[in-house]
Amino acid sequence: MKKVICLSAALLMTGAANAAEVEQWGYSGDRGPESWAELSPDHFMCDGMNQSPINLTGFIEAELQPIAFNYQEGAEEILNNGHTVQVNYAPGSTIEVDDTSFELKQFHFHAPAENQLDGKSYPMEVHFVHVSDEGELAVVAVMFEEGAANEGVEQAWSNMPEQVGDENELSSSLSAEAILPSDQDYYRFNGSLTTPPCTEGVRWLVMKQPVTASEKQIERFADVLHEPNNRPLQPVNARPVLQ
Repeated sequence: MKKVICLSAALLMTGAANAAEVEQWGYSGDRGPESWAELSPDHFMCDGMNQSPINLTGFIEAELQPIAFNYQEGAEEILNNGHTVQVNYAPGSTIEVDDTSFELKQFHFHAPAENQLDGKSYPMEVHFVHVSDEGELAVVAVMFEEGAANEGVEQAWSNMPEQVGDENELSSSLSAEAILPSDQDYYRFNGSLTTPPCTEGVRWLVMKQPVTASEKQIERFADVLHEPNNRPLQPVNARPVLQ
């Protein structure tokens, strides 16, 4: 399992994609989510039983320990890989979960949001992707509501590459912490990557409190991607959602 997780993490953290990689899978037509598992033998987990995203509901009360965020100014470059806009992060920023340190590798965006909170959909979602020394994955997800402009998003968008395969250095220091909500209570469930190879065994930590982004910021991201980049909701299959 660790070998599979390490491989998928490496794929997820790849820089600018070439044309063949972009064409391998997508969000519509015969390359869409319903076909991911058939497009490559490496995607077999896309038909798994613990897939993401989900509608988070039926919450179970649990004594969840606070996530210990240790984010520094480390955003180095922003890229357009054809499936999302991704900000790659320098080493040194971590979260602590289950007495384990997970290093922030990158964060990326989906519009509309992929997960739902008790049936509510949001116009955009950001995923902060972390990897432990053992190759385990933890994703912190934050929902965006339309409202005031988001300073962290604005810093990233100022260097957003509009062509697939392009990547730009960020011209100003950006800490991922600028995008986090002030209230860091969260829901937790066991899931997968939401893109091929759909690796399972991912700790999902979904912030209860959304943040805001302006209509213009959300629309700009959607315009660059040219199509929605949200995987449809997956069956929960009796997985507990803790709060």
